[in-house]
Amino acid sequence: MLERWRKRTYSSYKDQKNKRHRVRWVLLGFLGFYGTYTFLAAFAFSTYVLQNNAMQPNLRVGDRFICSSYTLYRMVSPWLNAVPPVHRGNVVVVDMSLKEKRNAVNTLLNSLVRFFTAQQVGIESQGGQRYIKRIIGLPGDEISMTKYVFRVKPQDGSHTLTEFELWEKPYDVIIPHQVPALWDDSIPFSGNIEPFVLGEGECFVVSDDRSNTNDSRTWGPIPVDYILGKALFRYWPVTRFSRP
Repeated sequence: MLERWRKRTYSSYKDQKNKRHRVRWVLLGFLGFYGTYTFLAAFAFSTYVLQNNAMQPNLRVGDRFICSSYTLYRMVSPWLNAVPPVHRGNVVVVDMSLKEKRNAVNTLLNSLVRFFTAQQVGIESQGGQRYIKRIIGLPGDEISMTKYVFRVKPQDGSHTLTEFELWEKPYDVIIPHQVPALWDDSIPFSGNIEPFVLGEGECFVVSDDRSNTNDSRTWGPIPVDYILGKALFRYWPVTRFSRP
């Protein structure tokens, strides 16, 4: 009887120890997965859902993208003078809220909440001041626009070319057919911009819909640091899976 009780006690202790061991590994596995996810979401890749029609006809409302992240470039730029790998024609995510100071605690909590809600909910608005735009000009480029088509003279170039000649992947733009008679070249949406040169660390981003949609025509040139990353490919809807 005593021997049987000892075996049962030993077995129970062993079972409890094994259970604690399994729980410990489950917790470590979860923390490892969450840490990997947080690192990749913050420094490598992110997702973005297009919430307006500014990039028609090429992109549509509801399109979902996997985007690269330029966070590491922004972090090391003060010491290494690293510049995000942006190129003319790239479709990128622009965060206009970066002109305001971000709270690191809120950023971490936002990542945690979005992790547990499958990216559906966050304490920071993902779309309020984030926009998908196309890069037209880089630092030092001379930019002009005639009848809603941009012309660019690269900093190291000797000729002015249209935006379409500078990007190997073709894309379409929506050009308004009628412009109010009272509009002139001083109005951002008039369709014409006099030549000007982008300053150091500045780029010019625009919408593919050239009607009255906000972009660098209203914001002015933006710092390269405002670019969160490049849209790598559209993964939803599956029928339009492609590189933007």
